[in-house]
Amino acid sequence: MLRGIATMIGSGTSNQVGAALGAHAFGTLGPAGVVAVRQFVAAAVLWPVARPNLRRFTWPQWWPTLLLGLVFATMNLSLYTAIDRIGLGLAVTLEFLGPLAVALAGSRTRLDLLCAAGACLGVYVLVLPGPASDYLGVGLGLLAAACWAAYILLNRLLGTRLPGLEAPAAATLVSATLYLPVAAVLLARGRLDGTAILYAVAAGVLSSVVPYAADLVALRTVPARLFGVFMSVHPVLAALAGIVILGQLLAPHEWAGIAVIVTTNALAVHSASARRASGIGRATGLGKRSAAVARRLRSTAPHGEPGRAGHHDGERHDAEEGQQMPRLDSAHAG
Repeated sequence: MLRGIATMIGSGTSNQVGAALGAHAFGTLGPAGVVAVRQFVAAAVLWPVARPNLRRFTWPQWWPTLLLGLVFATMNLSLYTAIDRIGLGLAVTLEFLGPLAVALAGSRTRLDLLCAAGACLGVYVLVLPGPASDYLGVGLGLLAAACWAAYILLNRLLGTRLPGLEAPAAATLVSATLYLPVAAVLLARGRLDGTAILYAVAAGVLSSVVPYAADLVALRTVPARLFGVFMSVHPVLAALAGIVILGQLLAPHEWAGIAVIVTTNALAVHSASARRASGIGRATGLGKRSAAVARRLRSTAPHGEPGRAGHHDGERHDAEEGQQMPRLDSAHAG
């Protein structure tokens, strides 16, 4: 368990450090250029691993894949542009409203309604709207959140239509193709500076490849519920990376807003996971003790077994828990 927790901490730190390094390339490549390089890195890693046979894709497989590719492109661009305008910590915190919304969707429990109200309060405290507020930056952060919610739902759908990594690999290729014109413009203008490219590639490796591999390792020893709750601390890691690497100091009200949103997200994920486990117990006629045994069996199933806490080949998290599969193709909360 301790090894799994250490792996999750390393994954989260790598994720946010990569995002901060990518921000160093904004001045030369712009957010769109950094995203383009990241998409190329993700495609170069995913495609040889998954090797999807696109010629065999049917339309019911193609249309959500194309939508997922569009979501990848929009999610990363909106997040990185938000980072450029309002800072890493604030942008990542706003993006986390996406999985929080999925976790709370359709729920009518008092705790979840309280979490929803807490999230709204957290956003207000985080932003403190005023004449000097960057509403475009905030809006882009919220757009990234909406894209993350769509990402979760599309992955849930594609998990039933395509095996393994074929869906994210194909969608990443679609997204990378959309960014080819961006790379062409940068090349034509002579803006493909070596140092900036290195920063962007580092962002792709540290924020995509390393966290993806680390998360898959962690999920073999850490229960899915704990993994989902731990994901809630990513805004804090993003804020710390912003301070150390980018010098982006936060005001007290911004720290307070981050704390409120992180807390509500953790409570919502825990509540959704508890409801799901309780539902399994009721559906099978088990008592509380039997439900606990069922949850333990689900969380300790060998890697790759379909019964493992809603995972498909150890890659996806159930959208009802407000979690997400390891995001090789995107900022993964930064």
